[in-house]
Amino acid sequence: LDAPPSPAKAGRGMKRIFPILTLTIGAVAFAGPVSAAVQTQNKLIVKSKRELDVKYLLYLPKDHAAKPEKKWPLILFLHGAGERGDDLNRVKVHGPPKLVEKGEALEFIVVSPQCPRGTVWNDDVLITLLNDVAKRYRADETRLYLTGLSMGGYGTWSLGLTHCDRFAAIAPICGGGDFIKAYNAGGAKGKALKTLGVWAFHGAKDTVVPLAESERMVATLKKFGHPGPKLTVYPEARHDSWTKTYANPELYKWFLQHQRK
Repeated sequence: LDAPPSPAKAGRGMKRIFPILTLTIGAVAFAGPVSAAVQTQNKLIVKSKRELDVKYLLYLPKDHAAKPEKKWPLILFLHGAGERGDDLNRVKVHGPPKLVEKGEALEFIVVSPQCPRGTVWNDDVLITLLNDVAKRYRADETRLYLTGLSMGGYGTWSLGLTHCDRFAAIAPICGGGDFIKAYNAGGAKGKALKTLGVWAFHGAKDTVVPLAESERMVATLKKFGHPGPKLTVYPEARHDSWTKTYANPELYKWFLQHQRK
């Protein structure tokens, strides 16, 4: 089972693991040439007072190369605790990377980083990766989407609330988060948060991450003034509420209904 840390521990862990907040882009090394409709292995080198290697899978839509003027919607996918490490093949076992590996064509750029063993998702590293990939591969900055499962669900809530002005919509699955991030959003951030598309998913019988975690985050957004955060609960599902979610075409249609002005 894919057991993430508690919301409180996860939040503190992010601060301890990567204390340097000023990040700059280094170079990108590719395992091979990027070709359309092929999921390639990549690495972003993030430099601060120490160098961090961010390995990730990159999927480009089949017409990406043939349409050099077109900008494409982008999905950033965050895996769960069980897929951490240094073998990118592990990231392909769930979610959008699994779908494209099986040959399904998605009309999105899909970026799937791998979290190092023994760590949790870090907002600063992820947003640096997103900025780099979006620029390199002609992503539509008005249609950036974020989703993740279990530990990645926690990461989705964290990154999505912190950078609510960057994403058009987020879909956290069987995760939870720090509701203070929502209450502290003010000014332009507060306005962006209220227009962020939010669709959470959870299994009613989840014993790893209780359903109450998603319920609390959705309730917090409603109290903040968000007009329509959604929560889908699978009555018979346990921790695996992601297989059904990512196989549902309606999720990807829903993403595309949201766009940043």
